[in-house]
Amino acid sequence: MPTKRLTFPGHDGQMLAARLDLPSGPHLATALFAHCFTCSKDIFAARRISARLAAMGVAVLRFDFTGLGHSEGEFANTTFTSNVGDLTAAARYLDGEGMAPSLLIGHSLGGAAVLKARADIASVRAVVTLNAPFDPGHVTHNFGAALETIADTGESEVCLGGRPFRIRKSFVDDVSAENLAPAIANLHAALLVMHAPRDETVSIDNASQIFVAAKHPKSFVTLDDADHLISRAEDAEYAADVIAAWVGRYVDLRAPAPPPGAPEGIVRVTEADANGFLQDIQAGPHHHAIADEPESYGGTDRGMSPYGFVASGLGACTSMTMRMYARRKGWPVTGIQVDVSHNKVHAQDAGPGGQGKIDLFTRKIRLEGNLSDEQRQKLLEIADKCPVHRTLEHGAKVETELV
Repeated sequence: MPTKRLTFPGHDGQMLAARLDLPSGPHLATALFAHCFTCSKDIFAARRISARLAAMGVAVLRFDFTGLGHSEGEFANTTFTSNVGDLTAAARYLDGEGMAPSLLIGHSLGGAAVLKARADIASVRAVVTLNAPFDPGHVTHNFGAALETIADTGESEVCLGGRPFRIRKSFVDDVSAENLAPAIANLHAALLVMHAPRDETVSIDNASQIFVAAKHPKSFVTLDDADHLISRAEDAEYAADVIAAWVGRYVDLRAPAPPPGAPEGIVRVTEADANGFLQDIQAGPHHHAIADEPESYGGTDRGMSPYGFVASGLGACTSMTMRMYARRKGWPVTGIQVDVSHNKVHAQDAGPGGQGKIDLFTRKIRLEGNLSDEQRQKLLEIADKCPVHRTLEHGAKVETELV
């Protein structure tokens, strides 16, 4: 996916560093991502969710809050209110670029921030929270004994995630005084709450409180055994898939007409993991799949192999072609199942005069229904007339150009 690095003024005018992940094809909508407390825009979960949405036509702006990552400012001077201000500043920037956000996504304290910021971002139609606290003051339990020092002296250094941060009393007072219940009740946007039941940083009861406080439409999806940061690849992948499937119900993702010469539109394949073989496959905004290689070939086996997709195309086309014929004839076919396997065989095994190896696709077809032997035989003949079958047998021309 194309990524544009940029800066924009935050809540107090200091410049915030951001990445705008853009679709390779048509831009259908825009999302704004708020990272977790003391994290950055570049954590794995944010990158994977952003890549998944960009593949389906949704541009995603993810930025570092004031004083974090590559953004200007001093973290010690920030509060929950300033985080919300940074979010609304990001939305204003996007609006000025003609990309007003229709989706907000927030992770942990960033999730609480998007719930609060929604009221000031009129373009938003949907909100997603990931392991977010219902009470933003919940974050202070990470400060431990330093809370007493902060109360007595006005500030203290706190170790969070192995890194030192200076926390001031203004932050503690601000976050402790925040009450999100009214903001959630008046969200006026669809809400998806995602939370890990085993989250040891923000307990699952926070998700329950957010869900109960919200009005419909609202959804809740568990992240099973994910950790708070959603750091495992399979958990980030699952979160990305759920968000992508859910958002299309509430955000307009109508794609433009397909380009000339491509009546079925463009199938776009985007590398999802540069260290492995995982690929995002997107056909328009609503049809997504994952391709991968088996673990024995260096992949992670999280999707079908490329040959698996070829086999699935043959199987699907075979079934559809037989169904169309049976429907036209009025034959009582109650079910069709096509098993397809792929192998490389010596060419001489496939016919006289062959040399080298060729690809062999084997189909096993099951037809259900009160059919005569003649009808079954005719449908078997029809299977060989499916367009994908003919393409595989007769070959195809592939034209390639570098863009």
